[in-house]
Amino acid sequence: MASAAEQMAANLSWSAFGKATELRQRIWFTIGLLIIYRLGTYIPVPGIDGAALRNFMDQAQSGIGGILSMFTGGALGRMGVFALGIMPYISASIIVQLLTSMVPSLEHLKKEGEQGRKKINQYTRYGTVALALFQAYGLAKSLEAGGLAHDPGLFFQASVIITLVGGTMFLMWLGEQITARGIGNGISLIIFVGIVAEIPAALANFFAQGRSGAISTPVILGVIVMVVAVIAFVVFMERALRKIRIQYPRRQVGMKIYDGQSSHLPIKVNPAGVIPAIFASSLLLLPITISTFSGNQTGPIMSTILAYFGPGQPLYLVFFAGMIVFFAYFYTHNVSFKSDDVAENLKNQGGFIPGIRPGKRTEEYLDYVVNRVLVIGAAYLAAVCLLPEIIRHQWSVPFYFGGTSVLIVVSVTMDTINQVQSHLLAHQYEGLIEKSQLRGKRKEGSAKPRRAPSRR
Repeated sequence: MASAAEQMAANLSWSAFGKATELRQRIWFTIGLLIIYRLGTYIPVPGIDGAALRNFMDQAQSGIGGILSMFTGGALGRMGVFALGIMPYISASIIVQLLTSMVPSLEHLKKEGEQGRKKINQYTRYGTVALALFQAYGLAKSLEAGGLAHDPGLFFQASVIITLVGGTMFLMWLGEQITARGIGNGISLIIFVGIVAEIPAALANFFAQGRSGAISTPVILGVIVMVVAVIAFVVFMERALRKIRIQYPRRQVGMKIYDGQSSHLPIKVNPAGVIPAIFASSLLLLPITISTFSGNQTGPIMSTILAYFGPGQPLYLVFFAGMIVFFAYFYTHNVSFKSDDVAENLKNQGGFIPGIRPGKRTEEYLDYVVNRVLVIGAAYLAAVCLLPEIIRHQWSVPFYFGGTSVLIVVSVTMDTINQVQSHLLAHQYEGLIEKSQLRGKRKEGSAKPRRAPSRR
């Protein structure tokens, strides 16, 4: 039998959406800030020669341009004020999370509640500024090396660094405002909009190649079918769970004795999300990025590395898959699912896994389950990320279809839909409570006063 929440979720409709005034305000607020972000991608950085910019970005597209363009919505190719995007904040957040799990002082700070969380967020912002300064300086030097500056020198470098760092910090503020007053995770939505904004141009270029005869019709149909199949596969895998039964014993509260309850501990097949793919892509693109920053003036060692570890090469694919698997296990065990913390929380709450002793044995059992679930999760991540790379370079398909971008788009879409449904459910609950209160008042008001017995 369906629960009350499931019955209410089944009754969600456009009429219920129209009555949810607060939800509409949150959605319009989110759309407004995302429009501001898109407008900022078209505001250029001062002092850049626009005519020579396109040629330079075509060369850098396989290096730092490849990883940053996905997060900037084309702002890097236009060298807008948001050219760095939100990537420095994401990198700083990941680094702080890893340090929190490995440094005892930060781990203790995380357990202090709201004050500790604010302190960790402050460290993340400091890290964002440091990474943004480093990346902005690298872009300024590469722009000068590529001959894109009208007046190269210290003043040009300072103007580029100040503009790009300010743009990144403004994006971070936009993301926090969307999270607090809008719908969904603001940082994820900014990345989502940046990826989706480039899809129409990529599709137009892809179909233009088909009309010119550069790509055959079967290849176009095959790519479309593959895109649909990969999206369906990602949705299925992101919703896949391994449920572990948790049993709670009987407990006595005052004079009442409550029977033992049973619940489930859900473990996602891919607990690390898209983080392993981002880490692996960033490390593999590091040699090409160094080559770009140095003005393509590389020695024999760097030339050999670029020849064997270029995108689409066999060693590139092998190391890409290996690092995805490594980061999937590393990030899961150190950040997203720490079995020792889960076992300790279960022990403190009085819960236990049937047949497993609380404490150390529970921790070992959780490690056993997670390690085997991650075999499927890491293989799924590697397959989704490698398939587009193989197709792009073996079949020379110009349509950019990256596995990392597909994972981000699907995950953010599912998360946003879930949040909209939760707001609608909360609105329906509020409506039911108001109706029950009104009915209670009507019953009290409609009750006729009793007449006193007449005296004889």
